[in-house]
Amino acid sequence: MSEKKTQFNVYLPPELVRAVKHRCIDEGLSLSAFVERILTDYIESASKEEKK
Repeated sequence: MSEKKTQFNVYLPPELVRAVKHRCIDEGLSLSAFVERILTDYIESASKEEKK
């Protein structure tokens, strides 16, 4: 089953966008998959820190 996705726009410095796109290529991920992974990891990490 496919998970429903929602689109949203963010404004970032061009240098950061360029670095992220290069990292996506290096890791063989789409931009969406990369951002989803990074944000998920951050949220999970922050949640664990709050529970300490």
